[in-house]
Amino acid sequence: MSNLLEYKGYCGTVEFSANDKVLFGKVIGVNSLISYEGESVESLKEDFEAAVDDYLDLCAEKSIEPEKVYRGSFNVRVTPELHKNLVLYSASHGQTLNATVEEAIKHYILHSV
Repeated sequence: MSNLLEYKGYCGTVEFSANDKVLFGKVIGVNSLISYEGESVESLKEDFEAAVDDYLDLCAEKSIEPEKVYRGSFNVRVTPELHKNLVLYSASHGQTLNATVEEAIKHYILHSV
């Protein structure tokens, strides 16, 4: 089960407001606020896709490059002790720190599904 919508490489959340009796969400992974809503799952999905299309159309109209959803790099803050242990582990296994972190994340994701 997933609480995410996906369209043209963009992902969006699915939430519910009991007060308003409406489903709503926003596109994640971009700085621009792209939101949508609907009274049913189908109407939510339609509004999500329309919101993504509107964003892409606006970017094209203004000759702006749409934000990349994911670049493949992000900052992670860890304790100094963990940082040290990661560096030592990487060096002792002939890997870069990035390769070790990527391997650990892949392992975590594969075993948590």
